[in-house]
Order: sequence, then structure tokens, then C-alpha cells
Amino acid sequence: MDKNLLQKVYDPEAFRKAGHALVDLLADHLQHVQKRPDEAVIRWEEPQDALQYWTDYQADPQHPEQLFRDILDKSIHLHHPRYMGHQISVAAPMAALTSLLDGLLNNGMGVYEMGQAGTAIEKVVVNILNQSIGYPEAADGVLTSGGTLANLTALLCARQHQSQLDPWKEGSREQFCLLVSEEAHYCVDRAVRIMGWGEEGIVKVPVDENFRMRTDLLEKYHREAVAKGKTVVAVVGSAPSTATGTYDRLEEMAAFCQAHGLWFHVDGAHGGAAIFSARYRHLLKGLEQADSIVIDCHKMMMTPSVATALLFKNGAHSHATFSQKAQYLWSKAEGREWHNLARRTFECTKLMMSLRFYALYKLHGAAAFDAFVSKLYDAGRQFARLLAAQEDFECLLPEPDANIVCFRYVPSDLAAEQWDALNAQIRQHLIEQGRFYIVETKIRGRHYLRTTIMNPMTDVQDFEELLSCVRLAAVAGPEIPQ
Repeated sequence: MDKNLLQKVYDPEAFRKAGHALVDLLADHLQHVQKRPDEAVIRWEEPQDALQYWTDYQADPQHPEQLFRDILDKSIHLHHPRYMGHQISVAAPMAALTSLLDGLLNNGMGVYEMGQAGTAIEKVVVNILNQSIGYPEAADGVLTSGGTLANLTALLCARQHQSQLDPWKEGSREQFCLLVSEEAHYCVDRAVRIMGWGEEGIVKVPVDENFRMRTDLLEKYHREAVAKGKTVVAVVGSAPSTATGTYDRLEEMAAFCQAHGLWFHVDGAHGGAAIFSARYRHLLKGLEQADSIVIDCHKMMMTPSVATALLFKNGAHSHATFSQKAQYLWSKAEGREWHNLARRTFECTKLMMSLRFYALYKLHGAAAFDAFVSKLYDAGRQFARLLAAQEDFECLLPEPDANIVCFRYVPSDLAAEQWDALNAQIRQHLIEQGRFYIVETKIRGRHYLRTTIMNPMTDVQDFEELLSCVRLAAVAGPEIPQ
């Protein structure tokens, strides 16, 4: 065994050299992709081929920059203006540097003494978000690893607050349920099943022609649930829905919840960041009345993944969700200690995710978030207008709420019943070609191409070229069965 191996692993000068090389590599990458080269956004490989490549890979410890270069080369490039795929942030470089800082310091933040700076900064970030929403001073919250975990935690809190018993201590004897839009994110359904409520635990309310929950039907669905012996815990609003990018009417939902004594939760994972946009904040009217809110910083606030804010209008609620004794972690078994975060989240070891938002806020101010959200939402409308002007394309919504735009290629020389297969074929061709990255979805049984415009460098030229590539893909693919 090499007696000096661990010294080499932790060598500061080797780290300095490799770190400089990595930053140079990433800076060159940013500069290159922003010039709109013809190179691919994604270099498609079959999963087994990728697995074999990295299984057989030989890294040179003397030249780690080659490892960095190969990983970069074989990864999808979100900073390319033609990345229009999933809802994940095109990370701001300064926020990315805080991930390096977090990674090296590795302060697990379950208890305050293990993450003093990160814990205090997290409290500052939560306060900034709560104030931006318009929450009262008593509001509180935590950051956690993703919207799925945050939504589950919020709904556990709702159950704890609304139940006649204490489910955390006594188990669950009631048939709980939620009222949600049929377009709600799948993680809400998943949370219901994790909590043991089963299929009966989620009541899906239909949407209108613009895919907003029909709030006029809430009374009917609530009455039917109660008649079946269910305990309705909460109504969940989407801000916006993932598939279509449509915001629910939050103010109307809040009024319904208040009238019926229900918990009002808003899944604003994607679009909650519009609280910073002077132009689009109106989409969140009524948000300040929600009992709990989820907002992903790693979607529309330029931070690396993952960093999700779970916010409570009444801060005391976040302390009541989990109540366990862990004397090896904290000295006081009871009490509301904001600084011991493991009391309020699933996580004990927790990233210093607050650094990412905090760095951007302190370096550039809230105006940066306003500019980012507004630019991307404007781009969504611009793309929709371009689609509306094309005879061979169909846009799901003529004026989308957000930066999510669903559309279909509908050539007149092909029967309508063949369009679904054609659009599925087009998407596969695009991903294998790699010049653009978009995704796909099924809406009301029909196949749509789906773009989420996440890169502020994307412009109308990219949209026009995307439509050209779609048309070419329709011709290049295999013949559609008659």
C-alpha cells in the first residue's frame, strides 16, 4: 500500500491545480456554447453503451482535467441556448461556485453546531422569500432536497394540523384525502400514497380549457368526499402545473379553504419564483393566503440542484410535523429551535443549499430573479406567437402563463390520427440528432412536443431553427404506418 496515498488525496496544491483547470474548462465551455455553435446540446448514447464506457474508463490521477473534460463532453449542456427540455435551472456561475464551497466544507446541517454559517444563512433566505410572498412576520420554513420531499413534508404537516388525532404518535385511523387538480404534479399523488391514504386519498378536480382547476367544482367534490366518510385535509394549488405551465386560481382556492376550514397548500416548485417578477407576479395572486408553499430555487432562480424552500405562513406549524427525541443530536427534547433543522425535515445530513440563493441575492439583488423569470416567461409567449403563425403547427395554449410551451407538428398531408405517432418519432429523432433538446408529454390522450425555455440566451432565432428541425425530422424518420 502507498503510505503517501492519503496525503496525495488531500494535497492542497494538487487541488489548486486541478481546480484552476476545471474552472478554465467550464469558463471556456460557457463562452463557447453561448455563441450558438452547431455542436450538439446532447450527444445521445444508449444507456448500456454509456454504462460500459464509464465502467471501463481509466482515469489518470496525474491529469484529472481529462476526467473533467470527458464528463463534460458526455453530459447534456444546459447552458446551450437550444436546451429547452426539463425544468431545471441553467445555473449561474457564482451559484455553482458555492456548490464547490459546500462540497469541500461538507457541513452537514442537521444540528446548528455542524453548520453554523449555513444554518443562519438558510434562515435569512427563508425570511427573504417569506417577505417577498407577503407572509406575516410569524412565518418560517426550511430548505430541503427537492420539491417532491418538500411537498410530502408540507402535506404531513397539513395532516398533523387537520386530524382529530395525532397521526405522528397514534397512527392514522381516518380516511384522509386531498382535493387537487387533475394536472397536479405526480409527486402530490405519490405523497398521498406514501402517507398510506391509497387511491381514495386523492380527489382529482377537473380543469377548464386552459388547464386550470375548476374552482367552481370544489364544493361538489368536497361534499362528495365528506359523504363517503373521508376527512378532507387540504386543497393543493399548482403554480403552475408541470405539463402545461398553467397557474391555478389561487385566490379562489384560498377563499374555499377558509370557508371550509381546510389547509391550503401551493406547489409553486416551478413558478413560485414569479414573486420576484414585477410583470408576472399577478399570476400568484392569493399566494400569501396559503398555509404552506413550495418553491424550487433550482428551477427559476438560477441555482444548481437541488434547493427547495418549504414555507409556512404560521411558522409554528413547521415545528409540529416531526416530534421525536434524539438526545445525541440536541440537548432539549422539546421546544422550537429554528437552528436545529433536523427537527423540521426528513434530512439530518443536509447540504448548505442556502448558499446558492444567498450568493446570487447578495451579489446581484432580487432584480436578477425578476430579470430571469420575466425574460423566460416573455420567451414562452414569443414562442407561442411564432407557433400560431405557422399553418403546420398547433400550440396547446395561444398565450401560455409561463415558459412551458406544448405544441404539435400537424402537416395537412397526414391524417390527424397519425399525428401522435409522427410527433413521437420527431422527438426521438431530435434527441438522437442532438442539435436541440426538448421533451414530450401526453395531454388529454394526445402526443405533444414540450419545451421549457430555461436559458435566458435562447431567442427567436433558436425557435425558428427548432421548427425547421422538426419539419426535417418529420421527413427524415421512418414512414408512419397508415
